[in-house]
Amino acid sequence: MAILSAFDNWLKHAAYESQRLFFFSARMVGALFSRRFYLRETMEQMYLIGVGSMVLIVLTGIFAGQGFALAFSMELMDFGAKNYLGRIMAISIIRELGPVLTGVMFAARVAAGITAEIGAMKSSNQLDAMVAFGIDPLKKLAVPRLIALIIMLPAMTVICDVIALFGGWVIATLVAHVTSTMYWSAVRERLVFGNIFVGLLKPVLFSFVIAFISCYKGFSSAGGTKGVGRATTNSVVLCSITILIGNFFITRVVFNWIKGYL
Repeated sequence: MAILSAFDNWLKHAAYESQRLFFFSARMVGALFSRRFYLRETMEQMYLIGVGSMVLIVLTGIFAGQGFALAFSMELMDFGAKNYLGRIMAISIIRELGPVLTGVMFAARVAAGITAEIGAMKSSNQLDAMVAFGIDPLKKLAVPRLIALIIMLPAMTVICDVIALFGGWVIATLVAHVTSTMYWSAVRERLVFGNIFVGLLKPVLFSFVIAFISCYKGFSSAGGTKGVGRATTNSVVLCSITILIGNFFITRVVFNWIKGYL
C-alpha cells in the first residue's frame, strides 16, 4: 500500500507541475507578443547562448560524426557498399543526430544556466525588486532567452550538421577509402526538402522546450541555494528527456506528412 500511495502522490505532483508549466508557457508566449521589446537583453542572450556554445557544438559534431562514420563504414565495407556512406551520414546527421545532439547539449549547458541564473535572482529577491519598479520579470528575463533560443538553436544545429559531415568525410577518405567526390555526391543526393525541413523544425521546437522548462524551473525554485541547485538538476533532466521523447513523436508525425519529399 505504501508503494501505491507513493505512486499516487507522484502522479498528482506530476499532473500539478504539468498544469503549472502549461500555464507558465502560455504566459511566456503571450509576453512574447506584448509590447516593450528588450533588444539589448535579447542580443546579449544570443551571444551567451549561441557563441558561448560554439566550442561545445563543434567538438560534439566532429567527434560524433567521426564515430558514426567509423561504425557505418566498417559495416558497409563487409557488404561492399561503402559508397553509400555519404547518403547514410547525411540522413542520420541531418534528420536525427544533429538536432538531437545539439538539443541535448543546449539542455545541459543553456537550460542549467537559465534556471540557475533566474533561481538565484529569485532567492535574492531581485525578481520582487523588478516588480516593485514596474518591470515584468517574465518579459525582461524569460522572453529574451526564448527569442535567443529560437534563433540560435537552429543556427547551432546547422553548424553541428556541417561539422559532423566533415568529420564523416575525414573517416570516409582516410579509413573507408571513399573518394571525396563520391562522398559529397552521395551527401548532396540526400539534401532534399524533406530532410532539411525535419532537421530545422526539430531545433525550433526543442528551443521552446528548453526555454519553457528552464525558465519555469527558475521562476518556481524555492528553498534558497539548495532549492536552486535542485531546480537546475531537474531542469536539465526534464529538458533532456522531453527532447528525446519529443524527437520520436516529431519524427513519427512529420514523416507521415512529407513522406513524398524524403
